[in-house]
Amino acid sequence: MLICQISDLHIKVPGALSYGVVDAAAYLRRCIAQILAQRQRPDIVVITGDLVDFGRADEYAHLGELLRPLTMPVYLLPGNHDDRDTLRASFPGHEYLRQMDDFIQYAVDAGPLRLLALDSVITGQSGGELCASRLAWLDHRLSAAPGRPTVILMHHPPFATGIGHMDRIGFANPRDLATIVQRHPQVERILCGHLHRPIQARFAGTLASTCPGPAHQVALDLAADAPSRFVLEPPGYQLHLWDEGSGLISHTAYVGEFAGPYPFHHDGKLID
Repeated sequence: MLICQISDLHIKVPGALSYGVVDAAAYLRRCIAQILAQRQRPDIVVITGDLVDFGRADEYAHLGELLRPLTMPVYLLPGNHDDRDTLRASFPGHEYLRQMDDFIQYAVDAGPLRLLALDSVITGQSGGELCASRLAWLDHRLSAAPGRPTVILMHHPPFATGIGHMDRIGFANPRDLATIVQRHPQVERILCGHLHRPIQARFAGTLASTCPGPAHQVALDLAADAPSRFVLEPPGYQLHLWDEGSGLISHTAYVGEFAGPYPFHHDGKLID
């Protein structure tokens, strides 16, 4: 089972540039082309939030066109740049988006794994949280399948990253989430977005991680007063391979043309 995770697409209307610099649509096209060209094609794609930039119907229409080449199931999750109602209306064929009335939370079975998507969005704000009803939904779903290896998806990571301006718009109640996750050892991973960087941290007896963006990345500045800035480092996505013996094994893939691959050996000998 191979899961591809993309996050923080920030798609705008055709021709528009994010911050006057980033052609997010062009970057996403390249990302999708590379995913489809891999020797091992993913079984599913999950997109962990900030699908578009302003939650507008014309942006979601553009996103739908860009995602069309993907032939495997695609699961969408809102981030703080998204609008729940417009997202649902724009993707009528994605029935899982309607499993919960007030929030976009859903459970899907993907091969040997169960995916539980959480909606950490606070309407009108950049930071995130999970209220009592969203947490109760999670606890109920985890209790219903205690023997099924489970991956939790959410936009805001439930840990501080050290990047000051992002932590100030981070996840508000990690202890509440941790209390539930600790009761359910089948949680293999918590896959998140929001940070535009690959970051990992232990959380509540499991591992939580964030995914790089397919376009721009948040600048790596581990200071409490780090200014809000981005860089055009190599874009990326992540591949999460399920192995019955080892669990979930994660790789970060970078989008672009790079020299190689070159052999390590020739005629059975290490090349000197």
